[in-house]
Amino acid sequence: MVGIIYSSYYRKPSGGKKGNKPSKQTFHNTECFVSQDVVIASVKEILEHVFIDCGYRLMTSYLNRGGYTINHKKHYRIMKEEGLLKLDNRIDGNDSGRKFVKFRKVHTDRPLDCLEMDIKMVWIPSVGKNAYLISVIDVRTRRILKDYFSFNIKRNDVIALLSELFEDYDYPESVVIRSDNGSPFISRKVREYLGVIAVQQEFTHIATP
Repeated sequence: MVGIIYSSYYRKPSGGKKGNKPSKQTFHNTECFVSQDVVIASVKEILEHVFIDCGYRLMTSYLNRGGYTINHKKHYRIMKEEGLLKLDNRIDGNDSGRKFVKFRKVHTDRPLDCLEMDIKMVWIPSVGKNAYLISVIDVRTRRILKDYFSFNIKRNDVIALLSELFEDYDYPESVVIRSDNGSPFISRKVREYLGVIAVQQEFTHIATP
């Protein structure tokens, strides 16, 4: 009668946010409807993968591939509520105190002057999944000083590998070790460990192999 649009008023004021309440359950192909805690656990399990550090859109694709029926908007809300959108909230490391390389090419005067480490994927046909090989190379001699092969590589594995390496070579002085920005390398525990044994750590710039 007064010309007010129907969608602009309600019989009873809700006192809260307008619209439907977000659902707390998500459909899964094999487990039917699961709680939000199950979805969060799946997200964290994917993020534990050493080579996966993605945003909510790509993570939505991983979940859909894993049997979930979920769109990117709902998944964004879930990751935001759990503080999983920002890298600093997912990995125990940050840019503060991280030293990036000045020159891509390394000049060395002696062995054990500069070391480089990286992780490579190796497909294992008998198991049907990738394993990971972390290798530490001496830039001067181009010799692989130490490597570690496993289906899962965490920061503690990196610390154990480097500890054995420096023990084998009697903890040489003035060593610089360079790596990319993989999650096991930028971990605060790894950086603190190298600081304790007086090994300088350098990182290549992000998106720069």
